[in-house]
Formats: sequence, C-alpha cells, structure tokens
Amino acid sequence: MQNVGSLIAHALRREREGAGLSVSELARRASVSKATVSQLESGSANPNVETLWAIATALGVPFSVFVDEPVHAPVTVVRADEIDAVTSAVAPYAASLLSASPPHARRDIYLIRAEPGASRDSAPHSRGTTEFVVLILGAALVGPAGASVRLAPGDFITYPGDAAHVFEALEPGTAAVLVSELR
Repeated sequence: MQNVGSLIAHALRREREGAGLSVSELARRASVSKATVSQLESGSANPNVETLWAIATALGVPFSVFVDEPVHAPVTVVRADEIDAVTSAVAPYAASLLSASPPHARRDIYLIRAEPGASRDSAPHSRGTTEFVVLILGAALVGPAGASVRLAPGDFITYPGDAAHVFEALEPGTAAVLVSELR
C-alpha cells in the first residue's frame, strides 16, 4: 500500500492540472497558502482533514481522490491495523477512507475515530453532498451546525454535507462510519 503522502501528492497534482489551475489559483480558492499546496504536491507536507476538504471543495472533487489507492480485486478486505488516517488540526478526530466511489458514482465510506476535547467543525462540502453517519462506539454530537443531535451506538443520522456541520465526541473511544455522497 502506497503511503498517504504519496497518494495525496500524485492525486493533487493530477486534479489541479486537470482543472487547469495554477498552484496560486488553487491556494486562493481553497483559502490555504501557496506553500501548503506546493508542499502537498511534493509530498513534503503533513496534511490535515481541514486542508484536504478545502482543496477538494475548491477543485469540486470528493475528498477520497486524495487518499484512495485504486483496487482492482473483486473482494477487498481492509484490516483495522492497516488503515491510514488523516487527522484534524483542530480536534481529536481522524478520518480513514474505507471505500472510495466507484467510477460514475460519488460516494465515499470513512471510519471516524474521535476523542472528547473539541468539536470537528466542517465547512460546507461541494453542493449536493449528503452525509450519513452510524455511531458504533461512544457518544457524539453529530449533524448540522447549531442543530446537532446526540448519538449513541447504533444511532443513524443523515444531513446536508453542503452546509456547515459538526462531529463532537462526548466519550473516549468514539467511532462512527460516515458515508459522504455527492448527487
């Protein structure tokens, strides 16, 4: 399995060039520094969830294009101890891509692991995004900013991902499965 930094570097350059954007223009649209985009493309930066989401939104692509390694096998098994995660810079939160969208679909599946301490506040994603969350361990406040709902293990919520939303762990070891779909 290729490391996350190499996947991000290759995918970011491919998507930026495919969109016909300069490093400066992408940085401006994503509200990140030009140096950050350059470092990510060279594989020398350690990205966080917020930066990758901002860049994905600026490019109009799903987050998964940066962290997915194509798999061509009919059966895929992802072992818990082999999952790479992208962490948050502002909250004790990590997102691991379990399954990226197949061609001609726009849905990604993530394993979320979070600890109490700070809310993971997400800016709106691309227009038409919906998120689906099933809490599997712990407790969390999840959903639209200002209207989040307390979830317990087994609870399910869906909400517009193209509006500001939050994920805040309330108990240690909180985990959830998140499906992000772009229609």
